[in-house]
Amino acid sequence: MINFRLIFLVIGILLVILGLAMLIPATVDLFVSDRDWQVFLAAAAVALFVGGGLYLSNRGATLELGRRQAFILTTAAWIIIPAFAALPLTFSELNISYTDAFFECMSGLTTTGSTILTGLDSAPPGILLWRALLQWLGGIGIVVMAIAILPLLRVGGMQLFRMESSDNSAEKALPRFTEIVKAICYIYLMLSLICMLSLWMAGMTFFEAVTHSMATLSTGGFSTSDGSAGHFNSPLIESILVIFMIMGALPFLMYLHILQGRPGSFIKDSQVRWFL
Repeated sequence: MINFRLIFLVIGILLVILGLAMLIPATVDLFVSDRDWQVFLAAAAVALFVGGGLYLSNRGATLELGRRQAFILTTAAWIIIPAFAALPLTFSELNISYTDAFFECMSGLTTTGSTILTGLDSAPPGILLWRALLQWLGGIGIVVMAIAILPLLRVGGMQLFRMESSDNSAEKALPRFTEIVKAICYIYLMLSLICMLSLWMAGMTFFEAVTHSMATLSTGGFSTSDGSAGHFNSPLIESILVIFMIMGALPFLMYLHILQGRPGSFIKDSQVRWFL
């Protein structure tokens, strides 16, 4: 029998995270006196209300994820989260349809990088930051999904979170998974900060450095300008973007192995060899 309570629980947590993330561009727009802060605040309230309701009503769910639940959870998450993420774009000053907003957010969360927006140079800062945040959250979300979900679906070779048939399998696997996710999130955050500081020192404004660092580490490529990286006309900035985008494309588990004193696994990894 499919454990829908666990699926609703995870979706609820993701919506709460999304709602909290919306408060960041809302604060930025409020600071610069842009009216879109109200749109972000309202969308955040909706996401927090729905997500909080799902979490509170399902927090006693059994923490065991089977293959069928993994399929449903993965599909539902990649549809529901962009659906809520599109709300600020739909009701913002951009005057775009919900369909276009959904496409933009789906592109951002999946780090695809395709966009339907033009006139980015004059777009509200909250919108530009939201697009970058979606890519940044989507980038780490894909990494976590690859570790936690894909092994259950028997996709790929990272069998790090495979649930066995024993009764205490979840209790054994969950702490290990949590430690791995925490370490990867820390690495992702540190690389993002280093990228941001590098771009800032290379000539970008602080806001441009923040948004481009998030879009770069996630390998999504959203920019604050229609001209993208070419807008800055700086070989140094372009070089920094290339270096950190390559770093963002490499397996993050390999960085974890290096920190654990196993640099040889990075060189021996077939993904790294073929990629580089």
